[in-house]
Amino acid sequence: MSNLFNRKNIVALVAIGLIYGIIQGLIVVDILPPFYKLTLILICIYIILSTSLNLINGITGQFSIGHAGFMAVGAYISAIVTAIHHGPLILGLLAGALVAAAAGIVVGLPTLRLNGDYLAIATLGFGEIVRIIFLNTEYVGGAAGFTLPSKITWTWAFGLMALSVILIKNFVNSTHGRACISVRENEIAAESMGVNTTKYKVMAFTLGAFFAGLAGGIYANYMYIIQPMTFQFLKSFDILVMVVLGGLGSITGGIVGAIVMTLVSALLSSFPEWRLVITAVLLIIMMIFRPTGLLGTKEFSLSFLGKKGEKNASSKY
Repeated sequence: MSNLFNRKNIVALVAIGLIYGIIQGLIVVDILPPFYKLTLILICIYIILSTSLNLINGITGQFSIGHAGFMAVGAYISAIVTAIHHGPLILGLLAGALVAAAAGIVVGLPTLRLNGDYLAIATLGFGEIVRIIFLNTEYVGGAAGFTLPSKITWTWAFGLMALSVILIKNFVNSTHGRACISVRENEIAAESMGVNTTKYKVMAFTLGAFFAGLAGGIYANYMYIIQPMTFQFLKSFDILVMVVLGGLGSITGGIVGAIVMTLVSALLSSFPEWRLVITAVLLIIMMIFRPTGLLGTKEFSLSFLGKKGEKNASSKY
């Protein structure tokens, strides 16, 4: 318990509280324009998506590009629960995340025995199958889309984002997370040391799908309308770019990548035809000068604050 309340964790919690409090204050006094509020909530959604995909691609070393499919499952299941059956928001979000996790198990068990390009093609196929199913299902609006009331606020989005990152970070630091990292580093060596590689690949894939479904539920319950075209391959590509930009294997890198890419998209909202071009150029530059991403596999920490405190305490004696 003492580690839970050490200096670094307390400072991190205070920083998170300050960020939330400042933005919530701006929203309450109606200073923050609606476009900025939309951008902030999209940042929260994409942080969940990028960190959950990083759990699969960066931490476990698999190559999945079907994250938009799990996001779509979470979005539509959540919309069905909250809009059609008038269930509470938390139940809709949880149902969407759990069904997405179940889909992750169904897809992961047969496909995670594949590697590299084969796994990428399989997950891409899953994402397209999900989109086509919703496209041809009149119960959820078909191609016209599905409308529902907006129930997500900044408090909901920020709170769920913070909770998701904490849970993913704790998983990575656990023995299960270390086993996933061993699979990434050398699958044969991990097998020889008794690590059930298939089990941990499916576990990481399922957790990633769960949080992608949660992000989809948040998106659906904020944007008023969801359409199958929203969850096409380009959405998975956008999430993958965030992960690569921030750094494969770094949770804080995924956060940084999501923030940067969402802000770039917001700044280029008046020039949609240039967004993909600039994204591609940004990736090329990154691959040339920083192929490991902005943070690589490193994590940003507040350890310098602890060291500074220890230094000040020792100087007194």
